[in-house]
Amino acid sequence: MISPVLDTLNRPIHDLRVSVTDRCNLRCAYCMPAEVYPEDFAFQPKEALLSFEEIARFTAIAADLGVSKVRLTGGEPLLRRGLDRLVGMLVAIPGIEDLALTTNGLLLPRFAQALKDAGLHRITVSLDSLDPEVLRRMSGRAIDPGEILEGIAAAAAAGFKTIKVNTVVQRGVNDGGIVDLARYFRGTGIALRFIEYMDVGTMNHWKRGEVVPAREIVERIGAHFPLEAQAPNYRGEVANRFRYMDGQGEIGVIASVTQPFCGACSRLRLTCDGQLFTCLFASTGMDVRSDLRGGEEDVALRERVRALWTRRSDRYSEERACVQSARRGKVEMYHIGG
Repeated sequence: MISPVLDTLNRPIHDLRVSVTDRCNLRCAYCMPAEVYPEDFAFQPKEALLSFEEIARFTAIAADLGVSKVRLTGGEPLLRRGLDRLVGMLVAIPGIEDLALTTNGLLLPRFAQALKDAGLHRITVSLDSLDPEVLRRMSGRAIDPGEILEGIAAAAAAGFKTIKVNTVVQRGVNDGGIVDLARYFRGTGIALRFIEYMDVGTMNHWKRGEVVPAREIVERIGAHFPLEAQAPNYRGEVANRFRYMDGQGEIGVIASVTQPFCGACSRLRLTCDGQLFTCLFASTGMDVRSDLRGGEEDVALRERVRALWTRRSDRYSEERACVQSARRGKVEMYHIGG
């Protein structure tokens, strides 16, 4: 049995989030606003990206330190060619018990079956509104909700049993559609996750007043469809879960602004160009690409990662009120993989 690797707050390593690309086919205002990232924006060149072999090698090292859950993110991960091959490599690593993917869903009709056949366990799809105009405003692209719903349907048709939908809620933008989303997905077996609008990166001009607290989200939905709180499935689960009292499924709320859960955070984050972060809100990471490409042995790299984690004291969300004004540089969301 692997002895847990604990940080300074006694938090173990359990999850690894891997960004496989910094490119995206949308320009969501809270992540990659179009005015900052135009069509000709210079993203990472191909040679700068970690290869699938390098990602798999690092994941195996992380598994030796206690990681059992991996999530593939981006950018939009389905823009990375041959992603199903990486999925097959990762699910074969001893100790990796759960492999998930977060996507905007637009390319799922093309790739869902190949991902399922390769061994991917779960899919989460981002959908911020069922209102076409609101979605276009938030996504920065002329897309229709139906295109994302087609992707969700493709995932279900491919045989994925666990499909979740993530919605970032921003006051005055899409909060008026919260109940509509709940109504649409009730009884479908798909769990909605409402995420408080967060100050990830530096480009979204975040304002505290645009946060819709998780408590308010639950109250709004509960006024139409009575809810009751559920116990966490595991230590460190980020969503507070509520089931419909008539048995028609559940919702979750991720309250990292109003109810920070740093105390149970167990996540490492690896960017597409090989920077390792211990916090979504970090400003600097550890370069592991140089080690992976420079002949560093696995044992030595594992000890570097162990040392990074054991020194870890991140708890940005709990300290937000104190540090937000002082900290100017944070890694951008599209790069670290939300």
